[in-house]
Amino acid sequence: MSVNLIFKIAAVGILVTMLNHVLKHSGRDDQAFLISLASLMLVMGWILPYIAELFDTIKELFVF
Repeated sequence: MSVNLIFKIAAVGILVTMLNHVLKHSGRDDQAFLISLASLMLVMGWILPYIAELFDTIKELFVF
């Protein structure tokens, strides 16, 4: 896992937080929720290969 991935996730978090704040104050709660959901899916897409690799490593560790 590289440090760039952590910075990308932090940047998405900051951006989504700012967009949510603006959208909620303008009365667009539905769009704020959709942006949060889309960003969650984006970040999960980035992290999912690392989680799969972790499970494969654990499986290899305990299989004789």
